[in-house]
Amino acid sequence: MAIGAQNAFVLRQGLRRANVLAVVLVCACSDAILVTVGVFAFEWVESVLPGVLPIFKYGGAAFLFVYGALSFRAAWRGGESLETENGATQSTLKAVLTCLALTWTNPHVYLDTVVLLGSLSAPYGDARFAFGFGAALASFVFFFALGYGARFLAPVFAKPAAWRVLEVIIGITMWSIAVNLLLFTA
Repeated sequence: MAIGAQNAFVLRQGLRRANVLAVVLVCACSDAILVTVGVFAFEWVESVLPGVLPIFKYGGAAFLFVYGALSFRAAWRGGESLETENGATQSTLKAVLTCLALTWTNPHVYLDTVVLLGSLSAPYGDARFAFGFGAALASFVFFFALGYGARFLAPVFAKPAAWRVLEVIIGITMWSIAVNLLLFTA
């Protein structure tokens, strides 16, 4: 799975061991809601808003290009390292609000959950409920593994160079997803 804006934030919070439970719950519950919408309302949304897919496509690509550029800028500036002794670097409210913004304003999240999973669930007919439940459960497992599994990488990210490498990887990933979004989606 690619590291998107939302996943990068969860990874950073997990590395810092800051507000992890709140952040992974926001992400997993948000994904569960969006998967449910995709699985049960994809056809309806597409019929009511026929022009929404191009908006998601171009808006998502723009969002990803900007986020990638911000990651490259952070890598260029450097200087960030993990300081586990300091605990949370931001309040839980600020972390949750940031997570909500990265989730609900990111068109790529809608493309993955509502559009992609919604269209993939269509052939399952009445078994879409099981498909949707499985996708939502997988999302919970993924976000908890990402948020809490990141602590095993904490010694690596105590070094500023590791953060620079991560930022470059995130930037490349964001731009790659954006290009793929523009080139390979309808």
